Amino acid sequence: MADTKKIATRQGYGEALRELGAAHDNVIVFDADLAGSTQTAMFAKAYPQRHINCGIAEGNMMAAAAGAAAMGMVAFASSFAMFAAGRAFEQVRNSIGYPRLNVKIGASHGGISVGEDGASHQCLEDFALMRSIPGMVVMSPADAVEAKAMVRAAYERQGPVYMRFGRSPVPVFHDEETFRFEIGKGEVMREGTDIAIIANGLLVAEAVEAGRLLAEQGVSARIINMATIKPLDEELVLKAARECGKIVTCEEHSVIGGLGEAVCSLLSETLPTPVKRIGTPDVFGHSGPAAALLEEFGLCAANIAQVAQAFAKG
Repeated sequence: MADTKKIATRQGYGEALRELGAAHDNVIVFDADLAGSTQTAMFAKAYPQRHINCGIAEGNMMAAAAGAAAMGMVAFASSFAMFAAGRAFEQVRNSIGYPRLNVKIGASHGGISVGEDGASHQCLEDFALMRSIPGMVVMSPADAVEAKAMVRAAYERQGPVYMRFGRSPVPVFHDEETFRFEIGKGEVMREGTDIAIIANGLLVAEAVEAGRLLAEQGVSARIINMATIKPLDEELVLKAARECGKIVTCEEHSVIGGLGEAVCSLLSETLPTPVKRIGTPDVFGHSGPAAALLEEFGLCAANIAQVAQAFAKG
């Protein structure tokens, strides 16, 4: 994987917005003084009249985006995940979610990999917060190609969408010419029969590498990229549970309220199956290099493989 091209998913977000802006006059982009970081600066340079910097006022930005959507625009509102999902939660819930307006939230710098910015910026709760809003779609792409396809799919979908993008470059798995993305559908990255590993975001790359390590140890692991957390691809999860018998979930998010809990909720009510959740425990993050933090919290291929091997053979 060392030779694989690496691009941050937030770059895919910025490129997709610029392309959507060229194709559709009804696309309008809002940002909270972070256009360089969220990559909406690409759109701002091409279409300055349709890019609005709301300043460090995320709640106001969400309300403004809601207003634009109410007037027939497709509004993209962007900030760090901590501010888009956390600080502006009330406006997202009441001004966007409740009236089911056509606002797409692009939340960058999600998870522990924000690194040196520390606990105040390492949003580990956004999946849980956004999943709790009725009708909200919640997604996190594995690579920049999937990020671009996800943004286009979000544009086509009527209603609110939350997308989390990362700061750090991640391996590119997909071919932009042939890849097709569908909201609510997962993707099998590697077939396997002994255990299934379901991941999203930057942990898909780690899960794929864990699958390779497990194969060397005689464990056949099915690797699934579950980019859409809500609505969950229930059919794919149930198929993995029936055919593999055990499931490990991996996410750069708290084990409370995210992908792991979505999978567990489905299985507990439909097909009881042993599950191990890999994510951050019930703690805050802290400052440090992104790679070191991911390793410290077990969000890395070596730990995924170790947990999966013990679980499969236990």
